[in-house]
Amino acid sequence: MSRPERNVHIAKSVKVIEWLKTELLDQIANLYKGLHQANQSLISDSLASLVIVVYVLARRVGISYREVDQTVSRKLREHTRERHQLEDWYGDLSQLEEYISKR
Repeated sequence: MSRPERNVHIAKSVKVIEWLKTELLDQIANLYKGLHQANQSLISDSLASLVIVVYVLARRVGISYREVDQTVSRKLREHTRERHQLEDWYGDLSQLEEYISKR
């Protein structure tokens, strides 16, 4: 890759990362709107979009989808073992860990 092509590639990568960061914020705002309006469809759409953006952003900064999944699983195990409040009250973390391990 020639120097000008490399510079264009780097600039494009930076622009995409910046766009993904704004998309994260936009989807968080949509999630808040959905929660405020009790709009199940908007909540679900925003959460799904957030998951997608997180995976794509990870890839753009050099972290594989697998690495994200492994880190999520590790954190769930840690939080469950440390008796995180969500786990103590609802069992959410162990249920999520089980769901992810069966995918």
